[in-house]
Amino acid sequence: MADNKIETELLSQIKEVLLKFPMYWEKDTLLRNKVAEDLRVYNKELIEELLSNQLIKDTYSITLDSTNIFKIEDFISMLRYKNYWDNSFTKYTNEIGLTSEGKFLNYNTDVVLDFPHKDSILEGGMNKEDEGKKEIYYHNILAKEEIDTLLSPKTLTNIKKYDENGKYDVTEFINTDNLIIKGNNLIVLNSLKKVYEGKIQCIYIDPPYNLGSDSFKYNDNFNRSTWLTFMKNRLEIAKKLLSPEGSIFVNIDFNEVHYLKCLMDEVFGETNFQREIIWRIGWLSGYKTIAKNFIRNHDTILFYSKNGNNFKFNKFYIENKDFKPLVKKPILNKVLNSYELSKEEINNIYNDINYKSRIERYPLEDVWNANEYDDLNSIAIVSFAGETVSKMLGVEEIKGQKSEKLIKRIIESVTEPGDIVLDFFMGSGTTASVAHKIDRQYIGIEQMEYQISDVTVPRMRKVLEGEQYGISKEVDWEGGGSFVYAELASLNDEYINGIQASKSEEDLEKVLSTMKERAYLNFKVDLEKVSLKEEGYKTLSLEEKKEVLIQLLDMNQLYLSYSEMEDEQYEISEDVKTFNHSFYQKEGEDNE
Repeated sequence: MADNKIETELLSQIKEVLLKFPMYWEKDTLLRNKVAEDLRVYNKELIEELLSNQLIKDTYSITLDSTNIFKIEDFISMLRYKNYWDNSFTKYTNEIGLTSEGKFLNYNTDVVLDFPHKDSILEGGMNKEDEGKKEIYYHNILAKEEIDTLLSPKTLTNIKKYDENGKYDVTEFINTDNLIIKGNNLIVLNSLKKVYEGKIQCIYIDPPYNLGSDSFKYNDNFNRSTWLTFMKNRLEIAKKLLSPEGSIFVNIDFNEVHYLKCLMDEVFGETNFQREIIWRIGWLSGYKTIAKNFIRNHDTILFYSKNGNNFKFNKFYIENKDFKPLVKKPILNKVLNSYELSKEEINNIYNDINYKSRIERYPLEDVWNANEYDDLNSIAIVSFAGETVSKMLGVEEIKGQKSEKLIKRIIESVTEPGDIVLDFFMGSGTTASVAHKIDRQYIGIEQMEYQISDVTVPRMRKVLEGEQYGISKEVDWEGGGSFVYAELASLNDEYINGIQASKSEEDLEKVLSTMKERAYLNFKVDLEKVSLKEEGYKTLSLEEKKEVLIQLLDMNQLYLSYSEMEDEQYEISEDVKTFNHSFYQKEGEDNE
C-alpha cells in the first residue's frame, strides 16, 4: 500500500508539472506522444521543469560526476504504460492506432528486445578467462568521444608470416593474406572495418553460451542484459563487414537462443532470417541420461543473410557414399560370423545394406544428424578418432570444440573458393583450419593469451605442415599455404598483463611505479591514495590489490590507435609502421 501511495503521489506531481505546458493536453487528455517526442529531442524547458521537482528528479535521474542525467526512456515508458493517463478514448485509440483527431498512427509493430544498456558499448577489457572487472558501459550519445577512441583503428604489431617452413618477419600486407589477430574482438572488428567492410562472405561464430562457466567471466556473473549488450555490439559491426551476398551463422544453446533470435532479428532484419538449424549432438551415454527430464541433445545454429533476397547459397546434398550406416560393421560382423561367411561376403552384405539398397543422395535438412542419412556427431563423440585439438597438440581437453565436418558444411553452403570467412571467437581455430584446407581466405580473432599462443597458432602451424586430423583425408589435404599473425599494439594492456602476472606485493609495486609514469589512468581515480603504504590498501589481499590496480587504468587506452602510431614516444619500429600503412592505406583505398 505504501508503494502505491508513493507512485500515486509521483504521478500526481508529474501531471502537475505537465499541466504547465498546454501544448501537451487536449482537454483532459495528455498527448503522450508529443511529450515523448519533445523529450527525445532534449527539449530544454520541459526537462528543466521536470527536474525542478525533487520527487521526479529522485525517481528519473542519476548523478554522474556531479551531473544530473535524466532517464528519458524510463520516463517515456511510464507515460506509455501507466493506466493513470488513460481515459476511455485514449485506451481505444491506442488499441486501434488512432490519434485524438481520428488519424491513423504510423508505428512499428515489431517486437524487439529491451534491456539495460541496450544503447551502450560494453567496455569489456578482459584478456584472461580467470580475470574479471566491473563492467563499464558507454552510452552511444553521452559518451561518443570515449567510444570513438575505444573503437578507432588500432596499430598491429608483433607481425609474423607463417608457412610450412617456419615463421618470418613481414612488412607488407597482401590482400589475399589469411589473418590471425590477437586482441579484444570488438576493437579488432572495428579496426577491420576500414579494410574489409562489405567483403566478408561468411561469418561463423561460437560465442560464450552464458552458462556462468565458460570464458565470458565478467564480475556480474554474466547476466543476460550484459550478454545481450556484449553480443549486440559485435553483431552490429559484423553486419557491416558482410558482403551484400554474405551470411552469418551463430552456434548457441538453449540458455540464450530465444533472446539471441530476437536480437538478430533487430540487427539483421527479420526478413533476413534464413533458418534455425537444429544440430543433434549425438548418441547419449553417461550422467546425461539420468536427468529427471527429457534428455537435452542439441545445439541451435541461427542462420541470417545480409540480404534476404540476394544471398549466396549452394544447395547441399548428402551423397550416398557419406550416408550414416544403417548397420555398423562391428555389429554386422558379430551377427554374421556364426554363419561361416567369408570376409568378402560380409563386406558385400555391409555395402548392400548401407549403400547399394539406398538412394543416390539426400537433400540436407535444417535438422542435422537426426535422420538415417546424416552423420554429424559432436567432437566429444568422435574424439576417439583423433579429431580433437587436445589429442593433436597433447594439451588439456578443450571444452566445446566443434568438429571440422560441421564447419565445412556451413562454409561450403554459402561460399566459393577464395571467398573470405571470419570467426571472431576463434578459440581453438577450427574455422580457420577448415577454411585453409578448402581454399577459403580467413580471418580469426582471439583474445585469450593462453588460447592463441598454446592452442590456436600451434594448431594452424600443423595445418600448414599437412596434419591429417578432421577433414584432411576427405579433402586430400597435404599442407601448404600461409597466414599472417598480428597483435593489437598494447598501451594499458601491458600493465594489465603485468598486474595479473605479479606473484607478490613487490611485483605489484614495480608495476604501479611504471603505471604512474607512463600509463593512461582513469580520470575518476585518485592515484595518490593507491600505495602499498596506505592503510586501506594494505589490508587487501594480493588478488584484491590486483583488482584495484586494474580499475586505475583507462580501458579506452588498452591499445595504440593507428592515428597515433607515428608519435615518437611509442617507439614503433619502421617495419611495423610500414606494415600498418600497407594494411590500412592500400586496402582502405578500395573502400573509398
